[in-house]
Amino acid sequence: MSVCHFPPGTSKWNKVEHRLFSFISSNWRGEPLRDYETIVNLISRTTTAKGLRVICRLDRRKYPTDQKVTDEEIKRVNLKRNTFHGDWNYTIYPSRGNHS
Repeated sequence: MSVCHFPPGTSKWNKVEHRLFSFISSNWRGEPLRDYETIVNLISRTTTAKGLRVICRLDRRKYPTDQKVTDEEIKRVNLKRNTFHGDWNYTIYPSRGNHS
């Protein structure tokens, strides 16, 4: 899995984010955000003048929280940092060894 983060403070330069979120905000203006279903429906109805559509789904699966990861587990992550800003850009490969 390759991960590429925007550096801190640079989301203002993300044109897709700005173009899309302005339409999402306009679409739900004045609507009470009562529950997750309402929010998902309002986001899913969003389109732009150029035909960009939003696909949105609510993930109802339960995920464990407050999981502690040991230093040893972190060391076993097969992570390769990119030569250009490896703190922002990296690839995680399948694990090197058995994890329980």
